Parts: sequence; structure tokens; C-alpha cells
Amino acid sequence: MIHGTENKRIVVKIGSSSLTSSQGELSRRKLEKLINEVVLLKDEGYEVLLVSSGAVAAGYRKLGCLTRPDTLPERQAAASIGQGLLMETYSELFVSHGYIASQILLTRSDLANEERYNNAQNTINVLLERGVIPIVNENDSVTTDELKFGDNDTLSAKVAALVDANQLIVLSDVDGLYDGDPKSSDSKLIEHVYDITEEIESVAGGSGSSVGTGGMRSKIDAFKIAMASGISAFLGRATVSNIIYDAAHLHARGTYFDPNPDSLNLDKKQQWIAFNSGPEGELVLKNSRVGEIIEEEVDIHPKDVDTVRGSFEKGAVVRILDEANVEVGLGVVNFSSTMMKQWHDVDPNLKTGNEIAIDKEQFVCHLTTKVSMKL
Repeated sequence: MIHGTENKRIVVKIGSSSLTSSQGELSRRKLEKLINEVVLLKDEGYEVLLVSSGAVAAGYRKLGCLTRPDTLPERQAAASIGQGLLMETYSELFVSHGYIASQILLTRSDLANEERYNNAQNTINVLLERGVIPIVNENDSVTTDELKFGDNDTLSAKVAALVDANQLIVLSDVDGLYDGDPKSSDSKLIEHVYDITEEIESVAGGSGSSVGTGGMRSKIDAFKIAMASGISAFLGRATVSNIIYDAAHLHARGTYFDPNPDSLNLDKKQQWIAFNSGPEGELVLKNSRVGEIIEEEVDIHPKDVDTVRGSFEKGAVVRILDEANVEVGLGVVNFSSTMMKQWHDVDPNLKTGNEIAIDKEQFVCHLTTKVSMKL
């Protein structure tokens, strides 16, 4: 995807283990290495955004903790210290190369609200177009577990979709995705992935580091989001020389995730609905209608709906289920839950498909995307 100045736009996700020493402190040496590689891209005209972990890891020792804290208040306190230390170092190192860094702190609720989602997009676009390097992190000092993205792998993919990135580069402590245990000599690096199949998912293991929170499973989920948004992705080892620069130029050692042009490619509205919206209710479809609605992507009419669950207003995002409560997608409703429930209560013929008290051409919602049920 080409932007106004024909600059390639890249999102780089840097995990905690890629930024900290073996003692858990922020490693200036590791930061310098990564920043030098980002600078090489900036000097060539690339637009670069960083999604950086490391706030808790950088701050917990300053808080007086000997190990990474387990309680939420301690993690939040450590993050409030570490985020400042992290940004101070980033800013100092980028300024030494003539570039300006900015800080963007997000919570899941920031992207779940469509207006705030659009505001975040506009802000970051201005920064990138002005040559600034935005550094995004979850707002760990105030975020509760209920509002967390879960890990920065997921956050980086959502941010890449938010800014229409060309490529997402995820740096880790592994060389890429292997067809087995990476520590086994029998396992081979998978160099290219064009579709996240059940086989690909089955080789995703647990977390490889005690410093960060994301494992291979979370990375696979992140790559699903990127690929569904038409964004190429790369997974490689952070400590490899010039890994960011080489990944951007498509010749680094690692795994490249390239979206299949024939597979699902969501537009901006669909991306927000699928990955950020936070459904407010549920519509249960009659099983006799599910197949046609999914395969032919036809509109969902009142006569197709068996049950309405939850409380929501017109314009809300809802989950679409079959009668076995299996999610088949998401949609934006054209009517409130109150009105829909009244149809069922007032008109007993609704479930037989007869006329109801609205124009028969009006529909409840459209099955916007099926990708959400896989994440």
C-alpha cells in the first residue's frame, strides 16, 4: 500500500526480551542496535512506527522489586516508572540521529470506540507523514486486565491495520516459526506462510521468555489480523545483525507471512468491527438460514433471527450465532435490541417469515466478517 509520498510504512514490534538485559534491566546496547537499524530505514525514506514492550521490565527494579511483580498494582506502578525511562532512552537515541520520537499509549477501549479509533488513526498518520517515529505501547500504568490487549503482538497487528502499514515486523527471541520444537535439531524453519491453516496453528507453542508475555500462539493470532487486513508480516530474531533492515528488504532469515490475494481482505470498517469493536449483544439465526447468509453474504432480515440477546442501540456491533451458539460472524445492527425484541413479542408470525411492521426490504444487519471467530 503506497502512501502520499510513496514511502513504505512499516510497524516494528519489539518484545521485552529484545530490550532488556539478563537481569531484567533496560539494555541500552540492545536499544542502540535496534534504533540504528530503524534509522537506516528512515534514511531511505521509510515511515516507521514502533510498538515497544519493556515498560514493566524497565521499571520494576526501580520500584524495589527483585523479580517481575505478579500483582496488578505493582505491575502498573513499575510501568509508570519504566515507561518514562523507556521513552527517555528512545528519544535521546533517535535525536542523536536527527529524528524525533513520540509516545502513544493505548488501551483496548481506545480502539473499541470507533470515534477514538479514528482519532488515533488521524494522530498517528500526521506523525508519520511529518517524519516522526511514533512509539506505541499499552497504557500499562492504568489498564486493568479486562481492558488489556493481552500482549503487544496483538497490539502491533491492530496498529498495523490502523495505519494501513505495508509490513509488520515482529522481533522475538526465536528465528521464526518452526515445524516443530525450535530447540530440536529435527525441526525446520518455515520460511513462508500464505495461509494460517490448522497445521500452522498446531506448531505454535508457548512463551519462550520469562521477560515478556507473548508466545508463538499470540504471534500467530497477530499474523491472522495482519494478513486479513492485507498486510505482510515477518517474524525473526531481534539479536540478528540488521534484522529490521533486512526484513524490510525481504531478505532476512525468519518467517514471512504473506496474505493470499484470494483470501479474505477486510476494508477499514470491517477491520474495526472484526478486531476492535467489542460486540454489545447477540443475534441467534435460524439454522435454516445460516448457510445461505454465510456463503452468499446476504443481508440478515428480521425473519432470519430466532433470538435477540443483550441490550444495544442502533449502530452497535453484535455477534451472529447459529442455534448451537457457534459464532459465524459479526454485524452492525440497523435497529435497537428493544425494537427487535418487540417484534418477537408483538408479532408471533415473525419466526414463520411473514410480514412484520417494517418495510420488508429493510434488514437487521449484514454479516460483516467471519474472521473474528478464528481469533
